[in-house]
Amino acid sequence: MAEPDPMLQARIVYMILNKKTEEALQLLSNFYNLKPPRIAVGTVKGKRRTAYAVYVTRENKIYALNSDILYNPFVIIHEFYHHLRSRSGVHKGTERKADSYARSFIESYASVVKAAKGRAEAGRSPKTASK
Repeated sequence: MAEPDPMLQARIVYMILNKKTEEALQLLSNFYNLKPPRIAVGTVKGKRRTAYAVYVTRENKIYALNSDILYNPFVIIHEFYHHLRSRSGVHKGTERKADSYARSFIESYASVVKAAKGRAEAGRSPKTASK
């Protein structure tokens, strides 16, 4: 399964961090040509204290334990992976793969931010930095 390029991954993380989770899920779903999952704050029976979020296939919905979780890119992207896999018909042994999928987005975001900081610092001369 193809993954979005690092810039799109970084953009998805940025959007979630900036409270645009539904837009981020729409963009990511567009990449895979899927209908995006719905999101809600709430719990699922049997998962009330064991998970920050849960994807419920039959409802096509990600349930987050609280509203703060909706802006946690790792958790949201991890649950999106379950959505993606359930729509492809293959949904076995995916926890580690969901973690890896989400981690790749976080790493792309960190790399883009680091590169942007490096470019910003390179643009400052020692004289302008001391002013």
